[in-house]
Amino acid sequence: MEHLDERVPDDAVLPAALAPEQPVTAAHKPGALVRRLAPWAAGLVAAAGLFIAYLHISRTQPVNSDGASNALQAWDMLHGNLLLHGWILSDVSFYTTELPQYMLVEAVRGLNPEVVHVAAAMTYTLLVVLAALLAKGRASGRQAAVRMAVAAGIVVAPLLGPSTNVLLLAPDHVGTTVFLLATWLLLDRAGRRWWVPPAMGALLAWGLITDPLVFFAGVAPLLLVAGLRAGQEIAVQHHKIRQAWFELALAAAAVAALVVAKAAQALIQALGGYLIWPVGSGIITAGRLAHNLSLTLKGIAVLFGAGYFGVKAGPPAPLVLVHWVGLGLAVAAVWAGARRFFRETSLVTSVLTVAVVINVGMYLVSTKALSLDSAREMAPSLAFSAVLAGRLLADRLLTARLRGVRLAPLLAVALAGYGLSLAISAASPAAPAEKTAVTSWLARNHYRYGLAGYWNANIVSLTSHNQILIRPLYSVSGRFIQYPWESVSGWYDPQRQYANFVVLGPIVEPYFRPSYAAVVANFGKPAGVYHVGADTVLIWHKNLLSQVVTGSWAGVEKSGLPGPARQRT
Repeated sequence: MEHLDERVPDDAVLPAALAPEQPVTAAHKPGALVRRLAPWAAGLVAAAGLFIAYLHISRTQPVNSDGASNALQAWDMLHGNLLLHGWILSDVSFYTTELPQYMLVEAVRGLNPEVVHVAAAMTYTLLVVLAALLAKGRASGRQAAVRMAVAAGIVVAPLLGPSTNVLLLAPDHVGTTVFLLATWLLLDRAGRRWWVPPAMGALLAWGLITDPLVFFAGVAPLLLVAGLRAGQEIAVQHHKIRQAWFELALAAAAVAALVVAKAAQALIQALGGYLIWPVGSGIITAGRLAHNLSLTLKGIAVLFGAGYFGVKAGPPAPLVLVHWVGLGLAVAAVWAGARRFFRETSLVTSVLTVAVVINVGMYLVSTKALSLDSAREMAPSLAFSAVLAGRLLADRLLTARLRGVRLAPLLAVALAGYGLSLAISAASPAAPAEKTAVTSWLARNHYRYGLAGYWNANIVSLTSHNQILIRPLYSVSGRFIQYPWESVSGWYDPQRQYANFVVLGPIVEPYFRPSYAAVVANFGKPAGVYHVGADTVLIWHKNLLSQVVTGSWAGVEKSGLPGPARQRT
């Protein structure tokens, strides 16, 4: 007699009444998904709010020719000139970082000064978010929240004035800092996997193509820390070489990044791409050390919003004092990182500590320390030390006491002060881009192509949406030549262009802009002179480009200047 097989196939679908009950796990409980997604949703909302605030803060600073030059380069790339053929860029190209970002913004917003503000707001928002994520490390719960709050709080509210100008305007090492934060985040989260060293080498090479600062804030710290750790494991702890493979591979990747970046730059030039203007820098003499020390200390205060030197009307003094809390935490964190350097288990924490020391130390002894604006050379130290504060101090701050008073509530008050500072800065009135008055005058009078000093040239091309083109001049030995910085040789070709006016600004700055006497000596007496606000427009009835020298900068190179204008630093 046949017996029916009563077993049910594994893939059979049973009626609901016959199906066995499934235990309701935490993952299947109603609302579990919402709870898991809630922190990410809150983070996105916070990031969007920060972007809007930073956009308003960036607008308080007028866009100038530095930001305009980058916007024009990105516009050229967006329209097919991907290698920037014919361009002579500054000492920092931004080719692999901010210029692609500018291209994306211009694809949506077009070519106008707002591009600079939008890109700056995007960059600084990313800096705050990445600093918080890197400070979190592998912590969770309340510990993670405090770490992120400390790191983000220190950098969240740049002070109006010099701080905003350095951190929230044209590209200048802030984007490089964002790039490095993302690189260290990968190193922190990926662990000791085989593909991490090659990825680190590729990322550092990508950054080096854009900005030499990546060497001091990225390559050198990683090489030093990885090399020391490998040496300690092999020589001190007597481990086998294969046990230190990860550190040795990271050190090799840092060296390889230098080679790859150099090769990539040579390839770009071989393919007819942009050229970089070499800007010399070196070590100062002992007699200048006191001057550099003063600039370094003031520059650090500017970066952290702990001072507004040279600004007549700044924010209320209590808000400045609040920023000193963040600066104090940052200094304490770097000191803690240095003290526990040889006991530190986190590779990223050690790298960040060394990076801050190298970055500030090199600035202190470098000829690049020229003004408060040159504090941008230390931009990585702002974010890196904030991350260190989150990773090294936040856990202790929860329980620490000062003369019997818990510090946690006091820090919460300081964080509220940062929030108030951010709100006040975001509510401040916007400033128009530079040279808007002369741009309007030229448009009304139908002048379309002219010449000027650097600070009066590319900015007009941007504010006019590329409808009025002013090309920058450089003066050497009484001659006017193509400005060898943020310019294109084709701009000065008299067979293709017709320039019939010169714009003079109110301040005579050697090498930055031609003087009236020099203009008359080179081009002859103008047919018309018009005063437009603080600027002067000189008109001729001839093509001035026939008297501009192009393609030769021997006089500039022999002038002993650190660069044709040194705008960046």
